[in-house]
Amino acid sequence: QGQLVESGGGLVQPGGSLRLSCAASGRIFSIYSMGWYRQAPGKQRELVATITSDRATNYADSAKGRFTISRDNAKNTVYLQMNSLKPEDTAVYYCKIVGQYWSGSYPGDRRDYWGQGTQVTVSS
Repeated sequence: QGQLVESGGGLVQPGGSLRLSCAASGRIFSIYSMGWYRQAPGKQRELVATITSDRATNYADSAKGRFTISRDNAKNTVYLQMNSLKPEDTAVYYCKIVGQYWSGSYPGDRRDYWGQGTQVTVSS
């Protein structure tokens, strides 16, 4: 079964930067899109950025110009470089992949896999 391990969250001052990483492990058949979402207290989970297998990207308006999503297919890893952070960026950040894992000798169903979340706090 798939597992996603996130890292890179923490406390940063307004205007600072953080880089989140999310590595997928296990018997991966194929990873299609990869993305980052966030959930602030009392709010619904929202899209931050996504990247397809051919590296087409999509950003939420709040992330455009400040955040950059990238992926390393050889490492099955997706990154989110966050610059010019604001207090309103404070949230738990989750990575998600759309992929297939081997199930025995055959590829399993294509489905979503989520990471456990990493806290990002922007505060002075």
